[in-house]
Amino acid sequence: MSKERRTNPRFPLVLTVQYSDAAAILDYTENLSAGGLFIRTERIFSPGDRATLVVAFPQLLEPVELTVEVVRQRRGDASTPAGVAVRVPDDLPDHRAKLAEVARRIANAARQPEPGYRILLVEDNSLVAQMYAAALRRLSETDRIASLGVEVCHDGATAWERLVKKPQIDLLITDVFMPILSGIELITRVRAEPPLENLPVVVITSGGDKEREALHRLGVTLFLHKPVKYPDLADTVRFLMKASQGKVTSPPRAAVVPPPGANPKALTDEPQRPGALPPRRPAPHR
Repeated sequence: MSKERRTNPRFPLVLTVQYSDAAAILDYTENLSAGGLFIRTERIFSPGDRATLVVAFPQLLEPVELTVEVVRQRRGDASTPAGVAVRVPDDLPDHRAKLAEVARRIANAARQPEPGYRILLVEDNSLVAQMYAAALRRLSETDRIASLGVEVCHDGATAWERLVKKPQIDLLITDVFMPILSGIELITRVRAEPPLENLPVVVITSGGDKEREALHRLGVTLFLHKPVKYPDLADTVRFLMKASQGKVTSPPRAAVVPPPGANPKALTDEPQRPGALPPRRPAPHR
């Protein structure tokens, strides 16, 4: 292992890790090299055990499946999380090539210039977050926006910690129902913090009038309705990026108009009024 460390130096990196034999468990890498990984996990392994896992990171890395072999287990304590060091076995050259490519891409990404427009995406479902981030990466590629950067948090409390730090976030896209701190609580804090009070916010929602009214009172006017469609997400981000440059355009219709048949029970107990009529149009001048 020491020879491999010298040949393939490790560098700190957090990737999500999921296992083929335990899909409900979500772990994270601590570091990575072209030959192996260190995974922070409470799972118990023995040296020589093999496991098939999927590593990924929104915007940076699409899911990659690898079969790895356990080298050693690290016991956790009050200051050090438990984990396991793994390597890709020599008899799996295709998997070793995949990990080497992951290491190469990440090293290249680290050399990219700092983003000029930063989006913070807050979504507690890691797979959904990956989908949203992949869509934003697609937007960056199709529109040739090299300066677009996406960061992901999985709860409102972590998002708040990131928002009050530098470098500054330019756009917040957040779900509503999340652990620790909800989307509404997060936005309430944002509006009460002078450096953040004018931060553009887009809310991802399933729900009804009660929730929208609460968010409108917090200055939120743009909503992406679940299931989020790529054109709606792309058009909304384009609109806000242009607005940040002083270019005034109309907001995307999908982000300001509630969809027909929205399910208010998804986010509120208030039932939808049966037979509700759309607002009347003003009578034409005679």
